[in-house]
Amino acid sequence: MTPTPKPNTTTRLASTLHRRRQAIAARPRLYAAICLIAIFVAAAIATPFIDAHLQAIAVLDLVANKPVPKLISKIVSEPITVSELQIPTNAAPLRSRIYIPKNHPNAPVIIVLHGVHHLGIDEPRLIAFASAMASCGLRVLTPELPDIKDYHVGANSIASIGYAAQWMSYATRHHPVPIMGLSFSGGLALLAAADPNFQPDIKFVVAIGSQDEMSRVATYYRTGEDPRPTGPNELLPPHEYGALVLEYQNLQDFVPQSDVQALQAVLRAHLYEDGPAERAAIAALNPQQLAESKQLLDTTSAATRTALQHAETLHIEDMAGVSPHGHLKTLTTPVYLLHGAGDNIIPAAETEWMAAELPTTTLQSELISPVLSHINLDGANPSALDQYRLVHFFALILHAAESP
Repeated sequence: MTPTPKPNTTTRLASTLHRRRQAIAARPRLYAAICLIAIFVAAAIATPFIDAHLQAIAVLDLVANKPVPKLISKIVSEPITVSELQIPTNAAPLRSRIYIPKNHPNAPVIIVLHGVHHLGIDEPRLIAFASAMASCGLRVLTPELPDIKDYHVGANSIASIGYAAQWMSYATRHHPVPIMGLSFSGGLALLAAADPNFQPDIKFVVAIGSQDEMSRVATYYRTGEDPRPTGPNELLPPHEYGALVLEYQNLQDFVPQSDVQALQAVLRAHLYEDGPAERAAIAALNPQQLAESKQLLDTTSAATRTALQHAETLHIEDMAGVSPHGHLKTLTTPVYLLHGAGDNIIPAAETEWMAAELPTTTLQSELISPVLSHINLDGANPSALDQYRLVHFFALILHAAESP
């Protein structure tokens, strides 16, 4: 007997497709309904994330003082109300501001923490960012951190952040709330999330341009070098701002106690970028104080770097208290990390250290972007792909904030 030839792969595929076409022809309405349901389900899943990307584009354009494309301008057109409030703490109440979309008074919440700046929650870039986020349909709370506002990166601010999260969580019927921390506040927000007293009230943390280990950052201000967890050290000339902040908050380590008040006025005016006040403060100095002020303001001199190194040794424990390093391995709160590739105030290697320590289940996204410098959108010549990656990062945050 001649064996029956086995159908080849092409024949079997043709037979299968023929049977399926026959089945569809026999029950066209059923299959059409299934296809429509599948399309609607896919659209329902995709639409919120597409909206989040469009919102991210609009927010970033508004913060960068760019015109929002007309096709998506409606996404950030919701009117908002802005109110002042006081958040109770175990110490003094925190002056705060909340931005609420008028048409969605019970919208999802996000807390945004200002960086080291004397204007605190009145800083124009923070106001623009919070307003843009609120006009997209989020409630945005901006608590003022007194120590951070006065150029002191201290452990007191960790508790302030935690109390703000507790207060906002209580106001939203005990739903945990996300926190976005800018600059040093991002590292402090991670420490608040690592505190068992505050962890239940924090939904996730976004740290933008933040420190992992403060002593390593302090060393960078002297050396222009920050080691990475893997690969070559990051080499980048530091901005004077970082060293000046360290001098200002520990001025008694740099000059005699009798000169602290006079020189503090000089450094404060310099950090505030208040030229007239700085000139007036310098004019009031005696010859010794004038020489001391010149040395303090020259952050690249050998004498100043030696003084900075001495101050570091005196405050090892204080710096450890404001460093996420060593506290992240057991962190369960989701974390998003963003850093500017050219950041010369807190180098991007710090985000690499945080990412290396965080559990993979906790780290949601990490991006080191050339679009950013420190926390400004002023990176040099970023590519279209770089810009998309930043949009995608913010879309992840917006989507997570808006999700139950």
